[in-house]
Amino acid sequence: MVNNNSPARPAAAIYLARGHRFEDFAIGRDFEHSQRKTILESDNSLFTTLTMHYNPLYLDKTRAAELGHRDIVVNPLLVFNLVFGLSVEDLSEGGGPFLGIEGLEYGVPVYAGDTLRGRSTVISARLSSKHEQYGIVMWETEGFNQQDECVVKYRRSNLVRKAGA
Repeated sequence: MVNNNSPARPAAAIYLARGHRFEDFAIGRDFEHSQRKTILESDNSLFTTLTMHYNPLYLDKTRAAELGHRDIVVNPLLVFNLVFGLSVEDLSEGGGPFLGIEGLEYGVPVYAGDTLRGRSTVISARLSSKHEQYGIVMWETEGFNQQDECVVKYRRSNLVRKAGA
């Protein structure tokens, strides 16, 4: 018996590889990440409470003012995670294990209403001696607010698939 109420199935699915491959990461290549994110007060409040990071600077406007800030400061770990996330499409969406972060530095404080963007530069790329289908790439990523002030800077590395792997 044929069920005429079921949706049609495609004859075949097409796999589209996403992201860059090792060969795309020439040392010195810059990536201006196209995505941006305006941080809302609710983003900061939710992130801070869900991670149980109960620092008054990130939750208490009066305490932040007593410490010389114009408003509640956005949790720096949220700032890092957002800028990291903005870079994924350009840097690591093609797959490959994340290897780590080095040299994490925070710049000017971030406040609700600030819009963040990121830029990354390839600082090293070499073939993996242990995994023949991968190379190891390191990028330096910087996050900026809407006034082009640096809010975060770090180096990250990933195993990156080689073309045809």
